[in-house]
Amino acid sequence: MEVILAEKAGFCFGVMRALDIISKVRKSTNLPIYTLGPIIHNPQVVEKLKKDGIIPIESLDEVEGKGYLVIRSHGVPPEVIEEAERRGFKLIDATCPYVKRVQEYAKMLVNEGYRVVIVGEENHPEVKGILGHTGDRAEIYSSDMDVKPREKIGVVAQTTQSFTNLKEAIDHLLERAGELRVFNTICSATHERQEAAKELAQKVDVMIVIGGKNSANTTRLARISRTICPRTYHIETAEEIQPEWFEAANRVGITAGASTPDWIIDAVYQKVIGLQEVR
Repeated sequence: MEVILAEKAGFCFGVMRALDIISKVRKSTNLPIYTLGPIIHNPQVVEKLKKDGIIPIESLDEVEGKGYLVIRSHGVPPEVIEEAERRGFKLIDATCPYVKRVQEYAKMLVNEGYRVVIVGEENHPEVKGILGHTGDRAEIYSSDMDVKPREKIGVVAQTTQSFTNLKEAIDHLLERAGELRVFNTICSATHERQEAAKELAQKVDVMIVIGGKNSANTTRLARISRTICPRTYHIETAEEIQPEWFEAANRVGITAGASTPDWIIDAVYQKVIGLQEVR
């Protein structure tokens, strides 16, 4: 059984940057360090950081305004930053630069009089942050949107969206809007991982997709892979692997989401290789 790793898999720039930032803060202070939400969507990494005293919180009300507060790579609405500063936190903004770009485009479009549409997942923290930067004047795309004739519409996308979803939205709106202005804000790393997964899924009998079950980009990788290779399994760790998944399989593909560290990818690879040796 041949085991093949996708050419593009694992940590992206924004995730590595956020983890590097938080590591430098930890080395520079003994003050408490909190992250507003998990710093990245990977439970195993978050648990390791907890052991270093880096604690995720879901609300500013959970702690007193003492110590550092790290804004995760997904970003937050402006009012959250203002409230954190008011409460006395030492603020560290680890928002991914690509996410900041989406926020800026969305805000600019609103200011220029466009009806702003976000192609993304309504409850995803990145999308909530983008909405906040428009003063909640943007809206999430849906295929049943009522578009008036000659309406000016501006479009941005959640950075981890698929090009297929963005294109479907553009095609739908283009037929109805009087003016359509689109910023392709899908991260290049997201696109590269999706394309590498598609290519690999065509060559294998089984696909393993590694990453947090709460990770939007990993879930999308699994969905893309499954449309091509039905025997696709989304896991977080090597412990979830079941030997029966690989019955009669000659080739196994492995890919991973942007929040998956190399040590987890390697553990999965070694587990699959080990299963091959006992077959």
